[in-house]
Amino acid sequence: MKALLILANGAEEIETVIPVDVLRRAEVDVTVAGLTGLAPVTCSRNVVIVPDKSLEDAAKEGPYDAIILPGGGVGAKNLCESASVGAMLKEQEKKNRIVAAICAAPTALMSHGIGNGKKLTSHPAVSKELAASGMYTYLEERVVRDGQIITSRGPGTAFEFALCIVEALKGKEVVDKIVPPMLVKV
Repeated sequence: MKALLILANGAEEIETVIPVDVLRRAEVDVTVAGLTGLAPVTCSRNVVIVPDKSLEDAAKEGPYDAIILPGGGVGAKNLCESASVGAMLKEQEKKNRIVAAICAAPTALMSHGIGNGKKLTSHPAVSKELAASGMYTYLEERVVRDGQIITSRGPGTAFEFALCIVEALKGKEVVDKIVPPMLVKV
């Protein structure tokens, strides 16, 4: 199984690192792709993360079983404005593969027309925008999975979000195996 996490300047650090770490513990091959290339990415709290590959190079190695979008206000805005992200998400949805977005990143789903008619959630700061779009049924749950679309609320839900992705890709048995050593309370 392969997953792609798209890292944009201004991404939320926790929402980036926790899904990558948890999926790798579940033996999912995760690529962290820099939206604008291989340069180190400054996240929302000034943590700097170096991508594994550029998005352009990572796209050539698809398809991916899951594409993951971390939030962060500026990071989500960058994802919303990227035609490359839009094209990848549309192909992912067309092929019925996992699309996962946390915090403000569900706005990128809206911007690119992904998940129309689905249930989703987000950070409260963007909830009105998503609910008013008329595209979604908005829920205030910590993690929402509707078919192949997985969304979550923010940094405090990052473990639950990551574990939902693992379960969607590899099953509950794998979740049950990786949770105890992490001492995560779920």
